[in-house]
Amino acid sequence: MNSKLAPFALAIGTFLVPAAAMGLASAELYRTQSYTYGRFDARIQFAPGDGVVSSFFLWKDGSDAANAYWNELDYEKIGADCHMQINSIYGNPKANHAQDPALGFTVCAGYHDYRFEWTPTYIAWVVDGKEIRRDTGAAATAYSLNAPAGMTLHFNIWPGNSSFGGNINNTPLPVRQYISWVQYSSYNNGNFNVEWREEFQTSSVPSGWAVGNWASPYNLSTHNAQNVAFVNGIAVLSLTQDNATGNPGTPPADPGAGGSGGAGGSASTGAGGTTSTGGSGGSVGTGGASSAGSGGTPSTGGHSTGGMTGAGGSTSAGGMTGTGGSTSVGGTTGSGGPSTGGTTGSGGSSVGGMAAAGGMAAAGGMTAAGGSIGPGGATTAGGSTASGGSIGSGGLAETGGTTATGGAASGGSAGTTTTQGGCSCSTVPAARPFVSVPVVLFLVVSRLRRKEI
Repeated sequence: MNSKLAPFALAIGTFLVPAAAMGLASAELYRTQSYTYGRFDARIQFAPGDGVVSSFFLWKDGSDAANAYWNELDYEKIGADCHMQINSIYGNPKANHAQDPALGFTVCAGYHDYRFEWTPTYIAWVVDGKEIRRDTGAAATAYSLNAPAGMTLHFNIWPGNSSFGGNINNTPLPVRQYISWVQYSSYNNGNFNVEWREEFQTSSVPSGWAVGNWASPYNLSTHNAQNVAFVNGIAVLSLTQDNATGNPGTPPADPGAGGSGGAGGSASTGAGGTTSTGGSGGSVGTGGASSAGSGGTPSTGGHSTGGMTGAGGSTSAGGMTGTGGSTSVGGTTGSGGPSTGGTTGSGGSSVGGMAAAGGMAAAGGMTAAGGSIGPGGATTAGGSTASGGSIGSGGLAETGGTTATGGAASGGSAGTTTTQGGCSCSTVPAARPFVSVPVVLFLVVSRLRRKEI
């Protein structure tokens, strides 16, 4: 396989300083299989230095053949100021449609998530979950028509020149590019599905990957297999002097390892975000059959999509209808606390979690009815009666009073919220207190009175 820009480099190689004279060794790591439409994600810290080109790109094999139609998509760090250039290079002859987005951070100073989304109708560049460019129309058609067999995924580091990349002579070597993980998600009818994820846990080249051994663009270096290493779960690509290959050192740790990656979701969302926390947990279903807190679309958000949510946690508290509703638990820790069966069935917007809204005596459950039951009667508030308010509050069904009458409504304090690797979940609530014998007798009598009514 040839490197991108190889024909151009070979054509002008005799007019440039040969690689041997420069004495530089560069590096390239690539996936051996081609892929068609999908999401291509990688978490990268790009290499610093004037004249250093540090890249993540998709390239159609054979683009460099005579009279071939070129297809290439790039993230390329260039210049002494470590700025990012994003490219769409296509055509015969090829033309570069380049942009220099303002990202708000230095791409050489830490790990960030970079993504290509390639579909039949658009191509998008997404950084840390934020879409920074989208090509549609003829720009997207240039790939759907001319790259039907797909493109291969590449990373490389190599020396540029004054026309592109900067002046390598001003940069002390070695410099390195670090890759924490890579992920591919296929595209099908508007959805993305994770096919594989590479986290570089071996010390050798992983299965499905290969390293380059050809001249870099401009023929100023040759890719050397010794300049590709895998250390502590990080792929390290180095640009070195010819006599100083290898020795990758200890790569910086990635505090966000295992972050997004964005599988699932619709094609239009563009962002997989950084650990999307599963939406806002619904609208806090007040009564009714409980909306069970939607918990987001468990799509965008890659590995952590919605934490533990699913559909509003275990939706304890509540029942078929009535006071406290089924509480659509899914809120900021289900607030059991002193509100049993209020107009909002506890819950807030926690990410699923256990949320036990109201403990044993809150909405649903045994319900320590406040006052003698009275109307509120037929409300099957999820449990034995679950009235809530004072006598007569609650009407014939539904709400059950204005909130939190009927005593301190047990239920404990609904567990503190913890966050673990993108999954924000409530801890299990504190142990629930026993309902005293007088309260139980009171409830039995209340049920008998209800039957008489």
